[in-house]
Amino acid sequence: MTDNKPTVADNGPVRDNVYETLKQQILTGELTAGSRIIETQYAEKLHISRTPLREAFRRLEQDGLVSYEVRRGVVVRAFTVEDVEEIFTIRNALMLLIVPSIIEKVTAEDIAELREILQRMDVSQEEQDAKALAPLNRTFHRRLERISGKKRILRTIDSQEEYIKLFSVVAIASVVTRSTAHQEHHQMLVHLENRDEQALCQLLTSHLESSKKTCLDTLESRRSLFDKT
Repeated sequence: MTDNKPTVADNGPVRDNVYETLKQQILTGELTAGSRIIETQYAEKLHISRTPLREAFRRLEQDGLVSYEVRRGVVVRAFTVEDVEEIFTIRNALMLLIVPSIIEKVTAEDIAELREILQRMDVSQEEQDAKALAPLNRTFHRRLERISGKKRILRTIDSQEEYIKLFSVVAIASVVTRSTAHQEHHQMLVHLENRDEQALCQLLTSHLESSKKTCLDTLESRRSLFDKT
């Protein structure tokens, strides 16, 4: 489609949909690092005019997912080690900020739901099923986070969620073989039941930093995901 398409199509929802579509294609690897996003081709492919596409490009550039290169146009960026380090650091710091609220607000129902998730994780861990364990691991942590009720902080954590899932998928094969990581989830539940804020903070600090290091170590061994600089 061309720019003479009726402007009704270029409204807020269309801009958001285009942005989310391209973001997902980048995060899932459908659009690989170094590939060009040719404006005319994608406008036609997504059945939109170029205006919302250009706005999506600007947002993706702000996210650090694409860059403008001379004579190449819009190019999908490779993730650097620094990108991964920063994203994990932000998420982990925010998680520790909400621990006091989690301890204060946790209920018997919350603990029962977390225990049910852990039981499913036990099966995946026992079977060394990384594909099943990865989403359960994220479900456990997200359920834990939401006990806090800190909506603004949770929105910020959620803004990093797609990146965390992407990086975690890369590292999950290593994580599933580290049985201590899974046992730490059970220990978190004990600290919650005891309402032991200090112990939970200490365990989460170690657990989250270990997860970050595992991911970074794994990604370092797969340098094709990163810039060569």
